[in-house]
Amino acid sequence: MASHAKRSRDPEPVRPIIVRKIIEANHGGHHGGAWKVAYADFVTAMMAFFLLMWILGATTEKQRKGIADYFAPTLVELRSKSAGANGPFGGDSLTAKEKYAHGAHQSGTKSITIPKGATGGTKEGDGIKAKDQARFARLKRQLDDRMKRDPKLARLRRNVRFTDTREGLRIDLVDESDFAMFALGTQALLPAAQALMQQVATVIAATPNDVIVRGHTDALPYTAGRTVNNWTLSSARAEATRKALADSGVGPARFARIEGVAEREPYVPGNLYDPRNRRMSITLAWSRGAAPVDEPIHMADATPAPAAH
Repeated sequence: MASHAKRSRDPEPVRPIIVRKIIEANHGGHHGGAWKVAYADFVTAMMAFFLLMWILGATTEKQRKGIADYFAPTLVELRSKSAGANGPFGGDSLTAKEKYAHGAHQSGTKSITIPKGATGGTKEGDGIKAKDQARFARLKRQLDDRMKRDPKLARLRRNVRFTDTREGLRIDLVDESDFAMFALGTQALLPAAQALMQQVATVIAATPNDVIVRGHTDALPYTAGRTVNNWTLSSARAEATRKALADSGVGPARFARIEGVAEREPYVPGNLYDPRNRRMSITLAWSRGAAPVDEPIHMADATPAPAAH
């Protein structure tokens, strides 16, 4: 009994305190996925950019224009004096007569022109350009027929060249090794060239297009000490050509520009001394509003030949 009472009076033993220390690996916190979206947008934009650069480098100007027309949004403009355009609210009734450029031929509807292909829809200047092209084709045939009927001019048909340019129809009267339009080093027209100029003037006098006259020489230099050079000579020959055309019926108001460009616009770029570089260019300009052609100007192949002014 005594031992039992003694045990009950002793204090309880102290329990040990155990501390667990957990050290985690050193790494960054959770960043989320926002950066992935931004990176994907960046990669997509770069792909689109390089695709655009490739298209610009692999296509022609005409093809790029067609692509631009295909993706261009259709613009609807409010036309003055059109059906309902001058009302209080700019509205219209279902039975009003339409005055739009492209009608749908149905009452109560308004049509919108949408490009049908990569070349785009009808352009405003296409009709004017088509008339000019038909007029130029007719002019070519008329001038060729006139030269065929004249035995003295028939041999000069090869000296008359027609080229469609961005300015219009260019008629080149070209020198060769056995034919020259002007006396050596002067602006005096030779008799054969004078007769040819009269035929050209007769044909172009019936057209309403503006006329651009441009004189050209070869690159053969003048001797030192002379006041004449290729610039003054080409300008003087351009003026002599203008006077010959005016004397043969081309009205003074028709002439838009008279220029002398020396040898800076050669007909044969590969040989600046080629006699074909000596020529007179008579250009019938496109009518106002006509779209210029997209094709580049084509020059003749370089063929070495003797040259002289």
